[in-house]
Parts: sequence; C-alpha cells; structure tokens
Amino acid sequence: MTDETQITRESMEYDVVIVGGGPSGLSAAIRLKQIDPDLNVVVLEKGSEIGAHILSGAVLDTSGLDRLIPDWKAQGAPISTEVTDDNFYVLGEAGQMRVPNWPMPPLMSNHGKYIVSMGNVCRWLAEQAEALGVEIFPGMAASQIVWDGNRVKGVVAGEFGRNPDGSIGDGYEPGMELLGKYVFIAEGVRGSLAKEIINKLNLSDGHDPQKFGLGMKEIWEIKPEKFKQGRVVHTMGWPLGKNAGGGSFIYHLENNQVLVGFVVHLNYQNPHLYPYMEFQRFKHHPMVAELLEGGKRVAYGARAISEGGWQSIPELSFDGGVLLGCSAGLVNVPRIKGNHNAMLSGIAAAEAAAKAIAAGREGDRLADYDADVRSGPIAKDLKPVRNVKPIWSKLGLWPSLALGGFDMWVSNLTGWNPLGTWKHGKTDAAATGKAKDFAAIDYPRPDGKLSFDRLTNVSFSFTNHEESQPCHLKLKDPSIPISVNLPEYDEPAQRYCPAGVYEVLQGENGPKFQINFQNCVHCKTCDIKDPSQNINWTTPQGGDGPNYPNM
Repeated sequence: MTDETQITRESMEYDVVIVGGGPSGLSAAIRLKQIDPDLNVVVLEKGSEIGAHILSGAVLDTSGLDRLIPDWKAQGAPISTEVTDDNFYVLGEAGQMRVPNWPMPPLMSNHGKYIVSMGNVCRWLAEQAEALGVEIFPGMAASQIVWDGNRVKGVVAGEFGRNPDGSIGDGYEPGMELLGKYVFIAEGVRGSLAKEIINKLNLSDGHDPQKFGLGMKEIWEIKPEKFKQGRVVHTMGWPLGKNAGGGSFIYHLENNQVLVGFVVHLNYQNPHLYPYMEFQRFKHHPMVAELLEGGKRVAYGARAISEGGWQSIPELSFDGGVLLGCSAGLVNVPRIKGNHNAMLSGIAAAEAAAKAIAAGREGDRLADYDADVRSGPIAKDLKPVRNVKPIWSKLGLWPSLALGGFDMWVSNLTGWNPLGTWKHGKTDAAATGKAKDFAAIDYPRPDGKLSFDRLTNVSFSFTNHEESQPCHLKLKDPSIPISVNLPEYDEPAQRYCPAGVYEVLQGENGPKFQINFQNCVHCKTCDIKDPSQNINWTTPQGGDGPNYPNM
C-alpha cells in the first residue's frame, strides 16, 4: 500500500473553480464570462454528464434566468410548457377537498411559470457556458478541499482506482488539485464539501439548523385523453396525516408525460415511517389512480430538499469562496421552488468575484455576495414565507395554512411579518423518536401497476457504481447500527433510504447491518436523518450514481 503522504498531484490554476453543474454553478459560470470573457472558469460535475444528477419538480420561476439570459426563448431554452391550470387539494383517504386559489397570497400563484425538466435546462445552460469559454468537466467528483489555513484554496477532483478497503490500487489515478482565486461550492443539498466547510469554519453559528425534506419523483406516460399540458396539482394530507409533514405534486409536462412527486419532511418522529412506501400508497388515492391507470412509469429518482429557509441560511462567504444554491439552502418551501434562487445566487456570487478579481484581490471573503443574498431578490423571496415551515412543524397542517397564510399575506402587503421569526428547533436527526413510543405502520404491498418495490424503481433511476471502489457511505462507528439504532429506533435506515441501500440481515450470529452502496441515488437522506449521526455521505468515483434522463 502506498503511503497517503506520498501522493503527488498535478495542479491547475483558475480564476474561479465551481463545484457542481446545477443551476447555481452554471449560472455563476455564465455570468463570470459575461462580465469578463478573459476569466478562466471551470465547472466540475460528479455526474456522468451535466444533468445526470439533477432532480427537481419542477415549476420554474424564470426570474433568475430572465436576469442571466434575457432572450432565453430566442436562444432555444427547453422551457415551453407554461402553467395553465393551478390546483391545490387536501386529500382524505377516499376523497379530496379543493382549496380555492383566491385566499392564497400572490407569491403562491404558478401562473406565468413553466413546467420543466431541470436536467434538460441544465444541459442547455452548459451549452451556453461552453460557448462562452467555460471549461466543464463531467465525471469529475470533487472529493477533498485544498486548505491553506482557514482559506479554501481549491479542491481535489478526479481521483480513481482505490481498492474497496481504501488502499491504493494498481490503476490508481490521484486526481488533480484545481486551485482558484475563489472556489464556488454548488454541490446541491448536504454536499460533502459544503458540510466540511460549514463545520470547520462554524458558518452556521447564530443561525437555525438546516431542515430537510425527502423528495421522490416518478415520470409517467399517461393516456392522451387524461393529459392536460400545463396543469399543476399540489396536495397535502393523506396518506401522511399526523405522521409527518409533506405533500405531493403532479405536473403535466409535454408528450403525455406527467411528473409525479412526493415530499416527506424529515423532522418526522415515528421511526417506523417509511417515506418511499408513503409515496407508493399516495398513488392509490382515487384521484391519482384514475390519472395513472393505463399509463406506465418511465423514470424514478429521489433527493433531499433544503427546507430551513431564511432562518437556516449560514454565512455564505468565507476566505476563498462561497456557498451557492441548495448548498446555501435557498428553497422557498411553500412555493416549492428553489431553482430561481439558485440561479440568482450564482449571478450574485459571480458579480462579487469578478469585481474582486478586477481589483486584484483573491482568497478573501466576498462579503458583497452575503450582502446581496440577505438584502436582494433572494431575501425578498424567502423572508415573507419564513414562518410557514416552523408553524407546520410545531402546530400541524391546518394551523400552518391559516397562520402561515395570514403571516404571508401581511408580509406581501406591508413587508412586515406580524409573527416575527419562528425558530425551527431540533435537527431532523434529533427529532426522531424511540421505536417503543410509536406504533409500527402496516404498508400495503406494491401492486406492480401503480406502486412498485424500491429495488424495481431504483432500476428506473439508471444508477450505477463501480463495485471495486470503497463504499462512499462511511460509518463513524460500525457497531452503532446494530448496538444502538436497532434496539432504540428499529434501525430507521432500512426505511428512510428511498433506494434500499441499508438492510438489517439476520445471520447465524445475530443481526448484521449491510450497505448496498451500488443502489445509492445520492439523495443524502442518510446523512441527514440517521438518529445517531453516524453516516457520512462522501462522493464516490466521478461519473457514478444515477443517470437521470429527463428529471
């Protein structure tokens, strides 16, 4: 085995290194080259191609794109399905009640927005970036930070060829150090580098803990007579009831394709809850089943969603870099939208970095970026809705609709939130209760027509990992799943993972915890929800993971 200290890596220097080829990272890259075509900008993407790891609802508010590329329609952006029909229902087991649109604040309206595949939007953004001279390297997982004291100087990307035990294999490639005057972290929700930076530099001190949801999504091709292009449906209530917060979305995209999604807030208490099976059960509601019957599911995926909003945004700039998009936690929960804020954050960071570089600076804090996020259009989007999520968590669905709606309406009219700023309280991991205090939940078996078992569905995420590499899901203490989580919490990793990565197997010597890392769709739920905070999600080899076609 080669001594780790003997590894030597070549390095490349850039003006700006961007980790992540999602909407925030690509927007930053484009804006940098718009300001100064001579800037050297690189985007590193761990997916096999741009868009391979992008999963979003998505009804797109184009405010970020309007600012970045005002003539995006003329440039051929894959954005054409305008919302024509906006519906909101509260479900019971056998029926539904429509909530009228008129009591909702204007910010909740989806009219003028577009139903899109964000994976395809990002593929198009990557073409715009490359046309401006941005270097984009897909299949390059950024696995380490290059630190210079407390400054983020760059990242290590493109390491391949370690053995399953972590030792260096015969075909080992050490990767490269990509160094930047500034490094933009745009990994998405709960990225491993963002997590390291936030913890090392205490960027969350003085801010609420980040909150999360688990979003699962299927694409269905339905019968043409049931398809209504531009229709948007959101639901709350059944099947979750009092077990968890969350809801669903059904978006009619194009070509008879419907995007069916289900979100479970990860602050649920009952460790017996099985989010994936709640999603599968939801599709048997009469309203949903009638839509999907006779159709076929063509794709599946899952990812965590940042839900903390305004209270949970950490310090966003640090010596040598910034946090963008979902790494910063910029999702508007009641609007179920974050892509516009991700793009706006990339634009703001690019403008701050270009200004600093033009002034001869490098490696310092881009305080202008923090100021823009906390006072500009992102703040105007997030501050008015900041109490909806904590009210829901503390008081439940109906009070959140009433109280949260009142708070949003007053803020919409006056710019002032009468309820102040509610706190989120515990982390989602700490919210998990003990198994003995909750009843087990009996879930119906999937029927193979409307509902499917996890492993069958994971095959529709087109996920693949090279099996000879180390497991990228690291246990801080390998004994905890069986010695602590199983007796205390009935080991909830068996259920909260939407890809069937974690199993408790019964053997001759008792129960054994197994990690099937090949199934991992990179949602990060395990890193968030494990009650012992014993699982650390790290990047596998570049190019591995899901290969989402149209998400």
